Amino acid sequence: MRIKRTTPRNSVARRTRLVALAAGLAAVGALAAPTAHAGESGTYSSAQLTSAAEAVLDTDVAGTAWYVDKAAGKVVVTADSTVSKAEIAKIQKAAGGEAGALEINRTEGTFSPLLSGGDAIYSNSSRCSLGFNVRSGSTYYALTAGHCTSGTSTWYTNSARTTAFGTVAGTSFPNNDYGLIRYTNSSVPVSGTVGNVDITRAANPSVGQSVTRRGSTTGIHSGTVTGLNATVNYGSGQVVYGMIQTNVCAEPGDSGGPLYSGSTALGLTSGGSGNCSSGGTTFFQPVVEALNAYGVSVF
Repeated sequence: MRIKRTTPRNSVARRTRLVALAAGLAAVGALAAPTAHAGESGTYSSAQLTSAAEAVLDTDVAGTAWYVDKAAGKVVVTADSTVSKAEIAKIQKAAGGEAGALEINRTEGTFSPLLSGGDAIYSNSSRCSLGFNVRSGSTYYALTAGHCTSGTSTWYTNSARTTAFGTVAGTSFPNNDYGLIRYTNSSVPVSGTVGNVDITRAANPSVGQSVTRRGSTTGIHSGTVTGLNATVNYGSGQVVYGMIQTNVCAEPGDSGGPLYSGSTALGLTSGGSGNCSSGGTTFFQPVVEALNAYGVSVF
């Protein structure tokens, strides 16, 4: 005789209740999914990304730079070699519930405005690189970095400081990093070129764009734009906003020099880390902002 296996009624009822309960939980889960914690779902709203970026600023850790990558849903933070693990932890703690939105990268060297004594264009105490020659009507000016023109007056074409070419007409640093020198010496020729490249227009760059930088210390180097609207904390209260972040190398004395693509002016060298032997990260003041601030144009 074959014995047929049966299931007790109470087992059937219990199984039915479990299935119903599981279905109910699944339905609740489906309803709850859109409001899951951002750190768990991996997505962050614009408001959350802004909050995370503000948290980085509020910690005031020198040697950090950051920008919001909306496409990736991240706040990309770059920390130079002076930033400790404890300071990284401080930044993450400050971000609170948005800490998962932070993508923290390391770079060699130390972020600093790229300024040193002696080359290209000279003040009484320092030297920088001229960015772009610009004009307003028949009046000509030179654009360079604001941390170069800050606290200076007369600028010279030679290291002996015997040939003055202009005086400072405007400076914005920190917050921004652009300065304007008005040509006062008619014997100094004014060219609308960068080296042998004729600059005919100005524009804002895009991420991934190929760019070239020219500076009085290291000459011509190229790379790509890696981020936009970056905030850089150079320390001692020197924070600049809205910078172009690149992987183009630069060294002290290259400050103020031009960033361009073909005949298009893009930016002015602000600062960064590394050097042109090992590479580095360099930040640029968007030139369009400086042109609009002073009501001048490239030519």
